[in-house]
Amino acid sequence: MSTFQGIPTAAFRFYEELEENNNREWWLEHKSAYDAGVREPLTALLAELEPEFGPAKVFRPNRDVRFSQDKSPYKTAQGGFAARHERVGYYVQVSADGFRVSGGFFAHSPAQLARYRAAVDAPASGSELERIVDALAAAGFSIEGETLKTVPRGFDKDHPRAELLKHKSLSAALDLGQPAWLSTPGAVQEVAARWRDLQPLVEWVGEHAAP
Repeated sequence: MSTFQGIPTAAFRFYEELEENNNREWWLEHKSAYDAGVREPLTALLAELEPEFGPAKVFRPNRDVRFSQDKSPYKTAQGGFAARHERVGYYVQVSADGFRVSGGFFAHSPAQLARYRAAVDAPASGSELERIVDALAAAGFSIEGETLKTVPRGFDKDHPRAELLKHKSLSAALDLGQPAWLSTPGAVQEVAARWRDLQPLVEWVGEHAAP
């Protein structure tokens, strides 16, 4: 029997308060609220999605502050990731801003980036990616990722897919806010539907850029 009953509104309140109280003392005092309202529901949601999209992990709430000027100890969002390949897959996030779904590839190795650029450059695979990205944008997804300011060296600056060549990572995201269905078991079907929309992008990257 499923244990997932929805993502409660308390999850968003938790992050609203964390943004004002990002310190260890507050966290320890409210850790039970984090576990019950954020981590456990998100873990249960990902478990429900696993049969179709594969196993997923919930990220640690602690920030790595070793090389950051911002020493706030905790992330102000909770993410979960279902990896289809290294750095490639489906993502969900809870924060004070609401609920986000996305998919694509979120980081790169030099070899992945070289394969990605070669596939974008090739007429058949490049045109396929262009159609996928255009369809996602038309469906309301924002196209995101780390980009260069110019077309990478070795490619024509007037390349027909110049904007895609500039990407060092590529994902599509949908910010959903706090829809009524999110606090119900029906959130599983709603998230699955949006991940299915993202599936062509995830599969393209998996085929053409992943190891």
